[in-house]
Amino acid sequence: MTLHVWGYLAEYEKERDDILDAVDTVFRSGKLVLGPSVDAFEREFAAYNGVAHCVGVDNGTNAIVLGLRAIGVGRGDEVITVSNTAAPTVVAIDAIGATPVFVDVDRDTYLMNVDQVAAAITERTRCILPVHLYGQCVDMAPLQALAAKHGLPIFEDCAQAHGARHHGQIAGSMGKAAGFSFYPTKVLGAYGDGGAATTDDAEVHANLRRLRYYGMESQYYVVSTPGYNSRLDEVQAEILRRKLGRLDGYIAKRQTIAARYADAFAGTDLVVPKIAEGNEHVYYVYVVRHPKRDKIIEALKAHDIFLNISYPWPVHTQSGFAHLGYGTGSLPVTEEVAGEIFSLPMFASLTDLDQERVVDKVRDVLATV
Repeated sequence: MTLHVWGYLAEYEKERDDILDAVDTVFRSGKLVLGPSVDAFEREFAAYNGVAHCVGVDNGTNAIVLGLRAIGVGRGDEVITVSNTAAPTVVAIDAIGATPVFVDVDRDTYLMNVDQVAAAITERTRCILPVHLYGQCVDMAPLQALAAKHGLPIFEDCAQAHGARHHGQIAGSMGKAAGFSFYPTKVLGAYGDGGAATTDDAEVHANLRRLRYYGMESQYYVVSTPGYNSRLDEVQAEILRRKLGRLDGYIAKRQTIAARYADAFAGTDLVVPKIAEGNEHVYYVYVVRHPKRDKIIEALKAHDIFLNISYPWPVHTQSGFAHLGYGTGSLPVTEEVAGEIFSLPMFASLTDLDQERVVDKVRDVLATV
């Protein structure tokens, strides 16, 4: 049997009746766009994350685009973030005419090195954008103190951190606003694209609602620009509502799988994830590290185990971002870890038997590379 890093088919078989009932519920409702399912999911997801407001949008990238606009970031502004992230984080900043400013990452967690942020602040800095990557949170207390000192909002990228906690606070509740993705592989995934932005700020919430609907507050009348067509689909919202009730169970299963991996690879030269102090890791992906990464990945293909690299090319090294002016060597830790990190299969429906197979084959390969 072929194994990949992500899988949802086993989950679908288990939850199929409920998923199809969700689809049928929406189709029979007669309300297919911005209807009761979106309204209900927004209330429930906001409550889950301990914030006042949630606005469902069409994908995680636009959750960042609209979220940044809603807090006042625009053309010519600078946004401090990291290069070790999925490209959409930076695509979103670039899309609104702002300039991404990168700091390096921590060598152990691969998250934003918050000690470098102060030096990156200029008179053009308008926002700090930490990425809660791989399933755990950035060290937020010093970042919050720095942001308060300079009067800067924090926008959290929570695309990979549904339900993650930092000293008891849940991801998405520690900044001015936050963006989430519900891409199918996420800890909370839809059956297609979807996203949301959350906030405690009533004005930001109002801005978000206008931005996602052409700049309108009522049908046909635009009150402000820019505006977008960026609405969470009713079908996806109804599916997400139902899966939200199972989210803590998904997280618990991922944590169990992660604990087994950690035990299985103790004593080997495979570097397993380090959980930062105060963090509750939800393991969107299980990122490990080895200097012979490419040989390991290639050897495992012979056993029908196909692994992934998140991410092989730091954003600042990609040709599409050459205009930012970061050359090779500008973010040394980011570049170093990009050559060694890779992900083992991690999804809530991964069976014990399949995980044992992965562990056995990886250990065999480690003994020979």
